[in-house]
Parts: sequence; structure tokens; C-alpha cells
Amino acid sequence: MKKINWGIIGLGNIANIFSEAFLNVNNAKLLSIASQNSKKLENFRAKYNIDKVFSFNNYSKLLKCKEIDIVYISLPHVFHYDLIVKSFENNKNVLVEKPAFINLNQANFLSEFKKKNLFFTEGFMYRYLPQTQKIISIIKNGEIGKINSMESSFGLNLLKKKKFFFFNKRKKIDPNNRLFNKELAGGCILDLGCYTSSFSLLIASILENINHKNFNILNVKKEMGETKIDIESDAVISFEGGFKSKIKSSFKNNIGSKSIIYGSEGKIILNNTWHGGSIKKEVKNKTYEIKENNIKNIYSYQIESVSQSLLDGLVQPYFPGTSAEETLLNTKILEEWLNV
Repeated sequence: MKKINWGIIGLGNIANIFSEAFLNVNNAKLLSIASQNSKKLENFRAKYNIDKVFSFNNYSKLLKCKEIDIVYISLPHVFHYDLIVKSFENNKNVLVEKPAFINLNQANFLSEFKKKNLFFTEGFMYRYLPQTQKIISIIKNGEIGKINSMESSFGLNLLKKKKFFFFNKRKKIDPNNRLFNKELAGGCILDLGCYTSSFSLLIASILENINHKNFNILNVKKEMGETKIDIESDAVISFEGGFKSKIKSSFKNNIGSKSIIYGSEGKIILNNTWHGGSIKKEVKNKTYEIKENNIKNIYSYQIESVSQSLLDGLVQPYFPGTSAEETLLNTKILEEWLNV
């Protein structure tokens, strides 16, 4: 079976989990890695049995490697744009971690990929999970009636230590940490809120009589932290046609990753929207639980689907993977949410 050769730029925690996922995939191979950290490079090379010839301490060298079919950019999002441009210049297909861009001006570069017929997609791995496919099926089959609204949240407590004698102690914030550094595009909206807006776009895109390309950002509430980045925020995306999605992200409170989709005859409840597990469907006061058992590493679904897209000669991922158009729309939502 023909396999797609992958290269990874940036060897942080996500890249490590991503790399392990290749063990569950038959149509892809992790061929090459690149890092400016020599220790990480050597550890990755040994752990994943990467040939030394394909281990680079320079990102440009990986991008010039002809054997690589697609590059996975897993560096922090403030570095994405430059590497996306360099990937394009070297005729490389791209999967980039979320959010792909930090503003709409950067995202407009995606039009260049169309000119060269290169593949591009943003790494929202939840899109490829069996759970997501099941949700789409439930909605399209009308099992909870006409969809009218939804809510989605993603939040972690990064500011307070665990309770000690019933008191919460505030953690010392490192201003150099990318999550809390304004110059490094820190803040909960870009880092976590992008999931909630992406999921809202996905649901809106499959609804009849809803124009998911036309929306307004309403009711924005935002709390700023000591390093002048957003530490908690919520908003409402109002799509043309009447569908609304309430979204929330937080570095302040562990609000989890819950989503609820409301229909005229019931609702869908997801307690773990981004990693999957089970779906609760409530219809006419009856609750049904649908379990979706993921394989061990959830990134496997994404790698397999993207690789198949490339093998089939596509420049966009198979639905419901994130298209370039959706990346543009999601970047627009995030920019408006941030700037209100």
C-alpha cells in the first residue's frame, strides 16, 4: 500500500502525541522531523526510529527535502504564518496546528495555495473523530428536530492552585509563557476559543436555510489578565438565518469541553467535545447514550484521513475536515471576538 511521507516541524508535547498516532495508520509514515532543540531532536529520532538523514536542526532543510509529501507544523501559532509561507515556497502540502493564523490578514495568504494546487488544512483533530461523524448524522437525520442554537465551551484553570484549607492560591504567571504573552499571541480566545468557533461553523454549515458564511459576533464579555491577555471570554455567534451559538473560553476556570446542540424536539449533549467518548441524545424526555470508542490515539483519524485525501489527489480534506474556506471564516470570527 502506498504511504504518504510526513515531516514534523516543532517537537513539543503535541508533536509527540501526534507521532505516536502513526502506529495506528496504514497509509502514512513519519519520515522526517525538525527542531532547533538538539536534545529533543535526538530523543525523537531514537523514539520513533527516524533515519538521521531525515532529522534536521533547521526547518528550511526539512522543507527542501523532496521525499516529504506533507509537513505538519506543530509550533506555537505565532510562528505558523512564516512557516506556512515557506512551505508554500517549497511546494509542500500543509497540516498546521490550530489556530492556523492569528489574524485575517495572514489567513488571506491561503489564496496562494489554490494557485499552486497545494493541500492545506488546519489541525482540528476533533473533526475526524467517530463522535463528530455521529453528531452530523443525528442532525441530518432530523433526530432532534430543527436545530436552532448551540453552546460550546473550552476552559482550563491555569491561574489557581488546588484548594488548600478551602483557599485557592493564585499561581505565579510567567510572562514569557506563550499562553500569557501578548507578543506571542497569548490568550484563551486564540488558544482554546478557536475550538468552540470552529465547532459552531461546522454545525452551522450543515443546517438548511442557514448561511454559515455570514455572521455577527454579539454579547462579547472579556476579562483581561495581569499580562494584558484575555483570560476568560464569552460571545455569541449569530448566523444569517437565525442559528446562534454561545461560545466560551477560559484560562481561569476549569469549565471543561462541553457542548449542547438544541433542536425543536430535543438536544445533543457532549461532555467531551474535543476528545470524544459518548453522546447523550435527549428526545421527548428520554435520554439515549451513544458510546463512540476511539482507538488509543485520536490523532490517528486525522492522519489517516488527510493522507487519504492526498493519495486521492485532493487539495482539501474530506468532510468534515477543516477546509481553507473554513479557516478563513474561523479566523474572521476570532479576530472580531478579540477586537470587540
